[in-house]
Amino acid sequence: MDRRQLGRTGIEVSPIGLGCMQLSGGGLTAGFYPHIDQPTATSIVGAALDGGVDWFDTAELYGSGGSERALTTALAQRGIEPGGVTIATKWLPLLRTAASITHTVGARLEALQGFPIDLHQIHMPFGNLSSIPAQVRRMADLKESGRIRAVGVSNFSARQMTAAHNLLRSRGIELASNQVQVSLLKRDIERDGTLEAARRLGITLIAYSPLHSGLLTGKFHADPGLVAAVPRTRRAIGGFSPKALARTAPLIDELRAIGDAHGATPAQVALNWLVGFYGDTVIVIPGASRPHQAAESAGAMDLTLTARERDRLDELSRACTSR
Repeated sequence: MDRRQLGRTGIEVSPIGLGCMQLSGGGLTAGFYPHIDQPTATSIVGAALDGGVDWFDTAELYGSGGSERALTTALAQRGIEPGGVTIATKWLPLLRTAASITHTVGARLEALQGFPIDLHQIHMPFGNLSSIPAQVRRMADLKESGRIRAVGVSNFSARQMTAAHNLLRSRGIELASNQVQVSLLKRDIERDGTLEAARRLGITLIAYSPLHSGLLTGKFHADPGLVAAVPRTRRAIGGFSPKALARTAPLIDELRAIGDAHGATPAQVALNWLVGFYGDTVIVIPGASRPHQAAESAGAMDLTLTARERDRLDELSRACTSR
């Protein structure tokens, strides 16, 4: 697959990146995934790199910098120098004022251990003590001072994203991206105006949880007993219930059938559909708890679905998400 540009920034990345929440080592994200040690983190990052992934998404929230440190340690151990890949991170707005963006960027750079911040994102549009425009202006200040390469947002509505775009544009800066949840089982961007606004304004949508917390891998449909081992928080957010497994079974069956025809896994088909169906507007950041998962996700870039296959998945996906 061809590389894609982050908005209109000129920064090019692979259509599939690596989400690094799993590398956090604890903190607020501990309820989602088990602890991963540094050797495993290095193997995960290495598998992604070997598969053609050239950008990584992390955040302050993920272990209070633990994910950022684990990522850049892994990159260094793999011989990747600062600037050799693209790194996106996020500022956590909870109970903070916009001034915190400026005050904490040094901590982000320290946690990244010499690697630059290519994309700095406002992690969420709520829970903060300052207005969104005040936050966006602080991000613009960082961009103008050269401390970050591009500005992004996360979980913003179409209206909030458009307002951020307009404010940045008034200062000659492009809004690079909006990170939102998108998958074959989560297609709100088509109904709430986010996709239309992103296309009109030239903003990239970064799809997180593109495998719907693993539900689209098919492994839980093949063995429902595996659900019990999923951490409770992740299970609740992902909707791991007997009813959900039954409702989504036709989609999973089709993912498996298409995968068998291409020598691919259901997860690879689901990821490839996502970066193909929406065109250049959407890129994805599947996470990985094991090296083979990172390799599998990267391998989705080598797959080519037919128009008929994409349309069939679209049809089955709509049947699942309309209930």
